[in-house]
Amino acid sequence: MTPQTNQKAKPRGLKGVNYKWIALSNTTLGVLMASINGNIILISLPAIFNGMGMNPLSPDGASYMLWMLMGFSVVTATLLVSFGRISDIFGRVKLYNLGFAIFTISSILLFFTPGTGATGIGIMIVFRILQGIGSGFLFSNSTAIITDAFSANERGTAMGINQIFAVGGTLLGLILGGVLSAVDWRLVFLVSVPFGLLGTIWAYLKLKEQSKPDKTQKIDWLGNGVFAVGLTALLLALTYGIMPYGASNMGWSNPWVIAGIVGGLALLVAFCFIETRVKMPMFHLQLFRIRSFAFGNISLFLSSIARGGLQFMLIIWLQGIWLPLHGFSFESTPLWAGIYMLPMTAGFFVMGPLSGRLSDRYGARFFSTGGMVLTVIGFILLNTLPSNFGYGIFAFILVILGIGMGMFAAPNTMAIMNSVPPAQRGVTAGMRATFQNTGSALSMTLYFAILIVGLASKLPPILGNSLMSAGVPAAAAEKIAQMPPTGALFAAFLGYNPMGSLLGPDVLASLPAATQTTLLGNTFFPNAIAPAVMSSLHLAFYVSAVISAVAAVASFLRGKRYVHGEDNGTPAPAPKAAVSGDAAK
Repeated sequence: MTPQTNQKAKPRGLKGVNYKWIALSNTTLGVLMASINGNIILISLPAIFNGMGMNPLSPDGASYMLWMLMGFSVVTATLLVSFGRISDIFGRVKLYNLGFAIFTISSILLFFTPGTGATGIGIMIVFRILQGIGSGFLFSNSTAIITDAFSANERGTAMGINQIFAVGGTLLGLILGGVLSAVDWRLVFLVSVPFGLLGTIWAYLKLKEQSKPDKTQKIDWLGNGVFAVGLTALLLALTYGIMPYGASNMGWSNPWVIAGIVGGLALLVAFCFIETRVKMPMFHLQLFRIRSFAFGNISLFLSSIARGGLQFMLIIWLQGIWLPLHGFSFESTPLWAGIYMLPMTAGFFVMGPLSGRLSDRYGARFFSTGGMVLTVIGFILLNTLPSNFGYGIFAFILVILGIGMGMFAAPNTMAIMNSVPPAQRGVTAGMRATFQNTGSALSMTLYFAILIVGLASKLPPILGNSLMSAGVPAAAAEKIAQMPPTGALFAAFLGYNPMGSLLGPDVLASLPAATQTTLLGNTFFPNAIAPAVMSSLHLAFYVSAVISAVAAVASFLRGKRYVHGEDNGTPAPAPKAAVSGDAAK
């Protein structure tokens, strides 16, 4: 079945010039709310686990913490393509509105989560997954709604504004998480409710379908099911692969992890085969014959892997090492970590809309490629810093990374959405968001693995020697030095000094008061873990630089500006050729 172009439906009761700004502002509110909630957990986890009466560094606590961190993104990434395709059939605005409502209801449920301990955290994870479902509807339709509402020579500007709030929301979530969790951890979930209620009502009253839903299409249940199960199995297996298994520091030898990776990849391959055989596929794989579409998504996927774990790594660096060494209490580091990362937001806020507007005229190639080159430079510069750096140069590097992100995001999104037929915009938005979210989830897994491997080999001797030098008996020091690397990693990530619980009351009582003060103070644990953590971070930054360089090459290979249906230097292709003709130039 070839893609069919739908005719635009004139918005009812609204002038087109006004409607496009209504569509942009509402969808921007939606992605802002979803992106804030995606990252607000990064900073507020210590307060949440403390409020629920659960130790995040216990074996069970670590598993629950990973689910709180990654469950939202795994569910969202899995459902985006399916939701995009369903939206093309039943209406993008209708299902976007549904996403707003689901997200708002789940936020209210999270605020009122009953129970404590493992039971309470388990219920919260279920509500977070429900929130991820709502987020999937928002992300899979927002860019398609914007593309429908704006002309081709205005989409870059609109995408720039939308993307600035999408990425800016991830950074804003860090600050809000720190501020609100310091007052009451439940507020981190309540903050989105007023915006969700406003957005739901506003979307229902004002947003109108701009392209007629094609209800003659049938849902590809087999393709949807195989894709969802395959991607879920793969992402869950990769998540559990970084958890301890038996005597091993990581779970890559776990039979269930191996089965999930092999089975997930096999199902995704089967999905590609199914989509070439069914009459009405969930996703038209022929779209990958469009050069701008294919290389735009490849560069997006690679950039998401390179940068998806950046905030996580910087938080570990700031909360676990730099902030305590500069006199900040461990309890206050979550808030200040978000504040000290604001220069990245500033760089993105300046360059995001500017590059989007310029790409309307000159195309995405230069801006997206240049953005990835700046990202490479930023990662290399991070490797020049010591663990206890001067903040001025750190802030400068964050600005470079923010500018690079801003130069890439909006032009790349605009180029992808411009390259496909109108009837395929919903599923295209879903596929684009799937590449982005899957890349981010893979990035988290990759950097967790790099850090855990590095800590497992380097931390025990360094920590043991530091403890003995501080006056801890050799037997106790050696035992503590063998702590699971995930414990040290999560302690650094949470801005938490674990020395009190690791030493125990008996060992602490046997030590002089001055030694106790040293061990429980702000500087001992950061200095003890810094060499091992920085060695792993440097490797992670180099890996990110290499992946970003490959993404820059892929972005350059997208070719010249291409807009489906316009005269791009050759006659406009017929619907069947819309996925293979002039677009391949």
